[in-house]
Amino acid sequence: MSKQTMVEMRGVKLRFGEKTVLESVDCSISAGDVFVIMGLSGSGKSTLLGILLGLLKPDAGSVKFKGMELTGLARPKLNDVRTHLGMVYQNAALISSMSVSDNIRLPLRELSDKSAKEIESTVELKLKLVGLDEDKDKLPSELSGGMQKRVGLARALALDPELVLFDEPSAGLDPINGKLINDLIIDLRKRHSVTSIVVTHEMEGAFAVATRMAFLHEGKILLVGTPEEFRNSGNPVISAFLQSYSTHEKSKG
Repeated sequence: MSKQTMVEMRGVKLRFGEKTVLESVDCSISAGDVFVIMGLSGSGKSTLLGILLGLLKPDAGSVKFKGMELTGLARPKLNDVRTHLGMVYQNAALISSMSVSDNIRLPLRELSDKSAKEIESTVELKLKLVGLDEDKDKLPSELSGGMQKRVGLARALALDPELVLFDEPSAGLDPINGKLINDLIIDLRKRHSVTSIVVTHEMEGAFAVATRMAFLHEGKILLVGTPEEFRNSGNPVISAFLQSYSTHEKSKG
């Protein structure tokens, strides 16, 4: 039995002035995938997330979520679609004046019809999921970078989204906290059937979490495949990218 297609992009193009950011991008993401998008800085990885969230409108092409065309969608309907998506930002993007629990309550109060009791239960559940239930009354400034990322993840999960988008989830974190975030991504897929799209340039985490991967280069996808297919790729750009990472890791050791 084939999996449901969660996201489908066909012929997506985007320009900023004279610069072509995306050039005819095609990809399909199935329900239950952890779909990792890799590439050099400036290759257009985070731009794809912006298009999925409706923050950016492509100049051409089709973007579908569960078969629904997102390009040109009216704002009220787009906002409805967004309740099915969670976003974990690179810098956590927490509201500094709000406690941990209030950061998670915010989308529930604004976008759901849950009662106050249901909201409190959800906040408690999501914080427990990321291992921060004892830190609910702290301000973001009282947390480490890794803990802030986990609060960002708990907030992204508040509305029980079907698809979670991660922008460089382990960037700037030490190896222990980076692994913790990666383990949470894997757990979301295995235990909660959450589909994820992960933008990253960190190879160890990419290969640890991915069920499928894509490599974006100069606005085009060069390859979509399994982690094993990437390791065995004969594409010179991808091979050089993986080799440079391997060399960097060896030099650190």
